[in-house]
This record gives sequence, structure tokens and C-alpha cells, in this order.
Amino acid sequence: MTDEPSGAVSPSAAEWPVELRGVTESVVATLGPNDRWNLAALGLHAPDSSDEPVTATTWGNTRTRRNFHRQGGGVVQFVSDPRAFVEAAMTIYEVESPVLDAADAWVEVGATMVDSGDDEGTHWEQWELTPVDAAVEETRPFTINRGFGAVVDATVAASRLDVPAFDTDDLLARLEYFAETVQKCGGPREREAFARIDELTGWRERASQRRNESF
Repeated sequence: MTDEPSGAVSPSAAEWPVELRGVTESVVATLGPNDRWNLAALGLHAPDSSDEPVTATTWGNTRTRRNFHRQGGGVVQFVSDPRAFVEAAMTIYEVESPVLDAADAWVEVGATMVDSGDDEGTHWEQWELTPVDAAVEETRPFTINRGFGAVVDATVAASRLDVPAFDTDDLLARLEYFAETVQKCGGPREREAFARIDELTGWRERASQRRNESF
């Protein structure tokens, strides 16, 4: 893999290192103007057939969107540590090297914008992602943990807390459910990841305050 994304190439140049189905959650590293790699969560939309491209959508004027336009691509990686996913999804997370230690696999992609629009005041852009180079770092049996899924869903709910298009009470109720799921079904890493969501958003205090205001 090169130090910087090399842009779109022929689809035959590389393959995705993992099977994609539905919307697969990933972490994407994009090179910023400060020569540091910005990490963010990115949902990968699997195509209906093998001859169609994988796509992703950026929402708002994010660093990922700006760096896609500036560099023409990035490095998508698949992490098994929920703590790494939370940091990428919910903080400004910049590093010197694009591939995290927590990455089980990575793929350098070229990114081409193919569509755009606005949804209730938020600008979105759809990108076709073309594999350029890829590698599998870890191979292991995959186990399903409901707590991991709850952490991922919680980052989505938490990121929408201050977006006018979404109902705050509904989002707080979802976070309470996800917190209970992590506590019952998650392991130490999932609980640590959810504690980081608590720290970053203060959603528990907001939920308590809204309950008190309703009395």
C-alpha cells in the first residue's frame, strides 16, 4: 500500500478482502491537508450483483467528504475492536499511519462521487469505491456478540442527538436499550466502548434531566 491513496483504477486491480453484504460497517482513513490520516466510520453498501460497485454515502461537510474530493480515495478497514470503532465514529481521530492495529483487513480504494442531494437540510454525496490494494491482517473464527452490534447502533443514535430532523426522546430511549444490551450481552471491550459513548455525549444525564422535566 502506498503512503497516499492513488485514486481510482480498473476493478480488476484488486478485490475486496472480505465479503460485503447489506450495509457493512467499516472505518475509513483519508489523508488530510495536514498530512495526517483522519479516521471515521463508513457504511459500505454491497451491490446486488458482482459487476456493480460498492458504494458509500457521506453526510454533511465531513473530513471524509473533503478528503475524498481532495485525494480521490482512502483506506477502508474492518475492525473487530468496538473501542476503535467508537473513536472513529464519534471523535476527531487523526493518526500518522492509515491502518489501525485493530484492523483485521484493509483495502485502499479510489472514490468517485456519482450522486448528491439534500435530505432535510443535510447535504449528502454518494461515492463509488474501487479497490486498489488490499490485505488480510488477521484470520480467525468470527463470533457474533450482540453487544458489539449495540455499540455500532448506539454511535448512530448518539450522532443524531442534536440533529433537528430526529426526535431526541426517541434517540435517548434507543440509547438506553443499547446500553442495557451491552451490559447484558457484551464483554469488557464492548462495555468500555459504550462507556466512551457516555463520556463523549453525556446522554445519560440528558435522559435523566428530560425524565425529571416530564414530572
